[in-house]
Amino acid sequence: MPGAIYAEGLVKTFGDVRALDGVDLDVPEGTVLGLLGPNGAGKTTTVRCLTTLLRPDSGKAVVAGVDVLRHPDAVRRSIGLSGQFAAVDEYLTGRENLQMVGQLYQMKAKAARTRAAELLEQFNLADAADRPAKTYSGGMRRRLDLAAALVVSPPVMFMDEPTTGLDPRNRQQLWEVIKRLVSGGTTLLLTTQYLEEADHLAHDIAVVDHGKVIAKGTSDQLKARTGGERVEVVVHERDHMATAAEVLRGFGKGDTTVEDHTRKLTVPVTGGAKLLAEIIRELDTRGIEIDDIGLRRPTLDDVFLSLTGHTAETAGQDEDNGKEAVK
Repeated sequence: MPGAIYAEGLVKTFGDVRALDGVDLDVPEGTVLGLLGPNGAGKTTTVRCLTTLLRPDSGKAVVAGVDVLRHPDAVRRSIGLSGQFAAVDEYLTGRENLQMVGQLYQMKAKAARTRAAELLEQFNLADAADRPAKTYSGGMRRRLDLAAALVVSPPVMFMDEPTTGLDPRNRQQLWEVIKRLVSGGTTLLLTTQYLEEADHLAHDIAVVDHGKVIAKGTSDQLKARTGGERVEVVVHERDHMATAAEVLRGFGKGDTTVEDHTRKLTVPVTGGAKLLAEIIRELDTRGIEIDDIGLRRPTLDDVFLSLTGHTAETAGQDEDNGKEAVK
């Protein structure tokens, strides 16, 4: 059985640009899929195809059990969408914005008012409910936009870079909202340029590049592809580097890398913190003074770099500058 969000062989072209080149996705009900990729990878185009805003040239898509191409209206009734920019009416109050969305979904006026009040409370906007949205901060607008996407309690949500431009405090608040949403059974596809966000929220991650999914798995599974743990040691005296390298070779599971100019040595290991303590004791026994030592595990940024050839920070900078022609 396909998941709550399913795509098979999605293709979408814009002139000579092949934005999607056979995208496959399968998101189980009640889980979060983090969609990562560099500029122009096809993230936003994927979201637009799955939410009926674009029609793919070929392929299959099913959302909430409904064929996206055959029954787009039924899909729209089953989803919520929060885009990269808050889509709120600045001249309406927060309450009026949410009530208007409810009425557009043909909710009765009383039901729309009740639902608006619930969401304003849930998103910590009750105190500002009757102020025009143009007086809201960026973080408040993002929360209002997300609340609007949830007026009809959709079983499936799509969030396209929902925290872009938010400060760390507002980002954390939105993360908590997202976690509560998913714990209530909602299925979420999340595109993000913040790898920490995917690591924190996503059950599974798909990395997209040049319109194709080039890697899938949990955060831990993807990190394992880039190699395991490694110990990094900075010795105090350059004369001790050869002896320190000998010690590390005795514990390592591969070649020891030596950076003479920084007095840093790195070796792949298995064993975690317990092994790190043993290395420290052996270095001390040999009389080797160290300035720094640590156990480093791969990050999602390491994964991103190894798969796409550059860091996510570079991709994010380009997106912020509006250089991505097709997302």
